[in-house]
Amino acid sequence: MKTKKKIILWTAIAIVIALFAIYIAGKGKSAAAGAYRLETARAERSTMINAITATGTVEPVITVEVGTQVSGIISKLYVDYNDVVTRGQLLAEMDKVNLEAELAAKEADLAASRSQFDYQEKNYNRSRSLHEKQLISESDFETATYNYLQAKSSYDRLRSDMIRVRRNLEYAIITSPIDGVVVKRAVEQGQTVAAGFSTPTLFTIANDLTQMRVIANVDEADIGEVQEGQNVTFTVDAYPEDTFEGRVTQVRLEATVTANVVTYSVVISAPNPDLKLKPGLTANVSIRTLERPAVLALPYKALRFVPDNAMLKAMNLTADEAAEAPEGKKIVWQREGNSLKPREIRIGASTINAVEILEGLTEGEEIITDLLVDMPARAQAPGGLFGPPAPRGGGRR
Repeated sequence: MKTKKKIILWTAIAIVIALFAIYIAGKGKSAAAGAYRLETARAERSTMINAITATGTVEPVITVEVGTQVSGIISKLYVDYNDVVTRGQLLAEMDKVNLEAELAAKEADLAASRSQFDYQEKNYNRSRSLHEKQLISESDFETATYNYLQAKSSYDRLRSDMIRVRRNLEYAIITSPIDGVVVKRAVEQGQTVAAGFSTPTLFTIANDLTQMRVIANVDEADIGEVQEGQNVTFTVDAYPEDTFEGRVTQVRLEATVTANVVTYSVVISAPNPDLKLKPGLTANVSIRTLERPAVLALPYKALRFVPDNAMLKAMNLTADEAAEAPEGKKIVWQREGNSLKPREIRIGASTINAVEILEGLTEGEEIITDLLVDMPARAQAPGGLFGPPAPRGGGRR
């Protein structure tokens, strides 16, 4: 009796194992085989955009650094940061005591030199008249001529010095050379500035903050695509929700090398009517190197599709023989019933994802882009055959 029960039990176990093996084998075969399908796309009109990215700095279009050519102490300041100024407006004054004293001294020297010059001129004229009548010696005439020329030279030099001293006195009054806004003040009242070998900067004035520009650094790999007139969009971290627009106005030829990376400066106009953009902001720039509105286009991968006869046979499909495409044309494939037909097209501009169709297709035609295999999901209880996985440590119930 016990032997009979054992036989029945082992027989049942064998049947269960056999059925499970058949089930697993069937699922594996189905998964391996999968289901083939053609992916298609229609030729449709769309806007093709290709863009390159770069970073840059927002700055005013015209910026003037106002300095001084004379040394001295800043005695008065009349403007501060963000003040709006007009051309010729007084910005600051320097202490003029030393300059005025130098002017007075030069005026006294000039007066004395003028007296000496007048005397030597009269003496020379008199000596020349007597020399012509041979009433004085040649030596006396040469002495009179020499003294006259020396007095004239000294007088001319002092007159030039007077021009310089008067101009230095004018330089002690600092005025604005343009209409604009003070974006930087580099001095304080009472500070001493020295104009020995370079002109010290006192103020920086931006001409018009409603018209800004972005100086973008474009990588050498992308600069060949950038041209004047291209549309640009950019964002700044100060206003992450806003997108600003501009246009490429200049592509500079000078290269900048930083850590073996070559970049070129591209100037982008940035209208700023609401004054949101501020000098010095970092801009994340997108330059549209290609912008073609309402063109007939296809996904670019349609050009890379090549029929696989083995896969097509599994789908009960065939593909016609395709001749080599003529120069300047490409081959795409179109399904007609149970057959795939080649179509010759001529393409234009392209982006990473799309290509422009110039001829060979009409709007709405369906073209094959890929041949896909759908893999069925394996039926399995959560956690696999051995039940759900054990919970990992560190969590709470």
